Amino acid sequence: MKETLISVGIDLGTSTTQIIFSKLSVENLASAYAVPDIKITGREIIYESKIYFTPLLSKTEIDGEGIKKIVSDEYRKAGIKPEDVKTGAVIITGETARKENAAVILETLSNFAGEFVVSTAGPDLESVLSGFGSGAASISENEKSVIVNVDIGGGTSNISVFKNGNIQDVCCLDVGGRLIKVDSASGKITYIYSKFKDLLDKAGVYLPEDSYAIVSSLKFVTDKMADILACALGLADVEMSDAAFNTTLADRGFYTNDGKGLNCRKSLKIDGITFSGGVGTILYEILSGKQFSDNIFEYGDIGVLLALSIFESPYFSKLNIRIPKETIRATVIGAGMYTTEISGSTILYSMEALPLKNVPVLFVNEEETSKINEVLQKNLSFYANQQTFNPVAISLDGFLSVDYDSIQLLAKKIMDGAGVLIQNRLPLIIVLQNDIAKALGFALRSILPENYPLVCIDSIRAKNGDYIDIGMPVAGNQVLPVVIKTLVFNS
Repeated sequence: MKETLISVGIDLGTSTTQIIFSKLSVENLASAYAVPDIKITGREIIYESKIYFTPLLSKTEIDGEGIKKIVSDEYRKAGIKPEDVKTGAVIITGETARKENAAVILETLSNFAGEFVVSTAGPDLESVLSGFGSGAASISENEKSVIVNVDIGGGTSNISVFKNGNIQDVCCLDVGGRLIKVDSASGKITYIYSKFKDLLDKAGVYLPEDSYAIVSSLKFVTDKMADILACALGLADVEMSDAAFNTTLADRGFYTNDGKGLNCRKSLKIDGITFSGGVGTILYEILSGKQFSDNIFEYGDIGVLLALSIFESPYFSKLNIRIPKETIRATVIGAGMYTTEISGSTILYSMEALPLKNVPVLFVNEEETSKINEVLQKNLSFYANQQTFNPVAISLDGFLSVDYDSIQLLAKKIMDGAGVLIQNRLPLIIVLQNDIAKALGFALRSILPENYPLVCIDSIRAKNGDYIDIGMPVAGNQVLPVVIKTLVFNS
């Protein structure tokens, strides 16, 4: 049994908007008489759009009609209808995720793009997707090594660390090529991101908007950006000599959304590093000998200067810089090819409850499972919206006991703790790591009200802060497509 799903990836970035279509092959790898083992066995890009500048109405608002026209035109050029698309993601990244209407645009595009095309925004997920999309994960897996991918776009730099092909850690910083914009015709500065305005003032560097760009002054900024990235990777001390930069990296506030650095930073031993994103693309052009001396601001920003600063950095020059499979398309390829997971096949679900989108996750760790009724009673109230409850996915960690009595007891405790969901007749959604979903699902069904909507899936891990999307069944109705994502817009 083999099934092919058409997937779309749409990336609304700070500088560019891109779309790809791909085919995902879903196949049962188990023998004829074994429990089905259904996996995504192949990923193939079948269409790539041209790269568009992301249309804006103003500094604070995305041009929704402009975005929708781009997407409509590219669907038509690809010969694909929204109803043909079974999975994929629309991801909003970098500075674009800070726009006032970002959430509305994202949700509108998600509904327009296909049956189970999810909406996602969040720097951590973007780091993961760009790392997979660039090919850094594949290099790490093939070479059994530690590979870091640094995806440098217009508004943010997303760092992902892979060990033996598995994601180890991520972080995101407000470092990017379009955080200072320069009109390529007049040579005047048209925009400076607020964090850099403050730092420039403290450093005594005079660079007001509408003034002529001075390369040496802007190179000072991009050199500091390169140092910030080096600090984030543990390549440099966290102290900078300049007065404006003499506090710790975290205190300087460069982690996006007040995020945290890599947990592994102090012990990180990098076997190789790849770069992706627009600035990453320029960096590889510089490494291949391309000169940008004629017009350093030809892209209307400091992207070329930032790439030069990384190229000249004493910290990065010591690393084994690898050439990735993808650079500027890394994130959109990640969105189109690596967002969807497949649930286990030992599951139970009510068809009328599907599909589910943007369901927040309530995570119960292994130690809390024995008192899950108390945990649910305490925490489910946090998901009420003005006393109105919305669906919540209950995610259980660890490999739980599979004997009959333990599963029956777990089902009763879930029923006891999830009373507020059941009273409001919201779907009971259980997400498990190990493959006991069908057994637990039957135990729950036997004590739930008749015809109660229930979705109980396994082989999926989700944590607090995540959102889960669960699509319609595939592979002969044996498994469900699942996307674990974030909906955190850059602040």
